[in-house]
Amino acid sequence: MTFLQHLEELRWHIIKSLGAIVAGAVVAFIFKDFLFDRVILAPNNPGFITNRLLCRLADAVNAPVLCINQDPVELINIKLSGQFTTHLNISIVAGLIMAFPYIFWEFWSFFKPALYEKERKYARGAVSTASLLFLTGILFGYYIITPLSINFLGSYRVSDLVDNQINITSYIGSVTSVALSAGIIFELPIVVFFLARIGVVTPEFMRKYRRHSIVVVLLLAAVITPPDVFSLILVVIPLILLYEVSIFIAARVIRKRAEDDAADEANEANRNSETT
Repeated sequence: MTFLQHLEELRWHIIKSLGAIVAGAVVAFIFKDFLFDRVILAPNNPGFITNRLLCRLADAVNAPVLCINQDPVELINIKLSGQFTTHLNISIVAGLIMAFPYIFWEFWSFFKPALYEKERKYARGAVSTASLLFLTGILFGYYIITPLSINFLGSYRVSDLVDNQINITSYIGSVTSVALSAGIIFELPIVVFFLARIGVVTPEFMRKYRRHSIVVVLLLAAVITPPDVFSLILVVIPLILLYEVSIFIAARVIRKRAEDDAADEANEANRNSETT
């Protein structure tokens, strides 16, 4: 294929991906009550599952600080078209999340013909794995990080003279950014896999900067969680485990690549000996 033919092929993959996002956005727009009352605004409610479980744990270990979001944050709208544009924006974000597996499959279909057969074999299951990791990250960000963030940021005050009245746009922006960021972060093993395949990342490099990554994770968790050790651990442990899994994946990829190179050299030597 020529360069222009590749561009034409990519254009159709992009158009199909956008179509999937639009279809998901239309579905989300129609089910407005469920989208906002049961999903977007739910973490601000004392009855949200994470809030209820943490309150039960707080009673069990006698640690009241763990019982979060018992006083819902007051949300307001300050623009005439604010709620309508918010509805549109959230519908698009929801459409993107729902269409992610299909989007990844479309782009994978575009790049797959350029891979060698051996590379395709290594990347088998990439679409399902990436989709699973993304959705797991979304759920982790939504059920764990989001309630903790709402509790901390919504109750934080520089002075008792200043009350918090949170704009609905700000609240929704925080919820969606946290969930999407967690979804992207959980793609780390997939990213490391491909980077290790092309030799950009090695397990030695990741082990060398392990301490730096732990410090970054601790700082991030300290900002978004309440001032108690349990909440900090609740966020830090999955992220550290994710990093360790990525190191294991990088080591396995490097080892497998070395075995394949050795096998190729042996086959080449056998062919040369047969020829002579």
